[in-house]
Amino acid sequence: MAGLIRQVFRSNFTQRLPAALAQSHRFFSAEGNAPQTFTKEVLQKLVNTNKVVVFMKGNPEAPRCGFSNAVVQILRMHGVQYDAHDVLQSDELREKIKEFSEWPTIPQVFINGEFVGGCDILLQMHQSGDLIEELKKVGIESLLLQEANETDNKKEGK
Repeated sequence: MAGLIRQVFRSNFTQRLPAALAQSHRFFSAEGNAPQTFTKEVLQKLVNTNKVVVFMKGNPEAPRCGFSNAVVQILRMHGVQYDAHDVLQSDELREKIKEFSEWPTIPQVFINGEFVGGCDILLQMHQSGDLIEELKKVGIESLLLQEANETDNKKEGK
């Protein structure tokens, strides 16, 4: 698994991303305007706030675990705009999101309000191309697909 995660980070694709995509997420802390109690209804609202929502350790600028970092890098490679929630800011959020998704680990990725999985599943989807298809279903065109299309068009002389 660690080898697969390293492959994601070795890609020089992230070095070619426009600077605008470096900030392609909205970060929400469990502090501040966050609800005091994370009921099922509150969590459902959180996962429905954007087409892609991630519950992670740390935030996209400073992930606090390797698996959260891998999810951030995968989403960055695809140019996905997403909401991120730092579960380390609230023990209640960390436990309640696990109950909500019926998944024991963090990070957790939701697409269109539906739980997709954690780092391992997102990495598998990325490698198989399934992530591009899932994103397309919710109206998000992957930056990787755009780049592939541009390369094909250049080869064909278009």
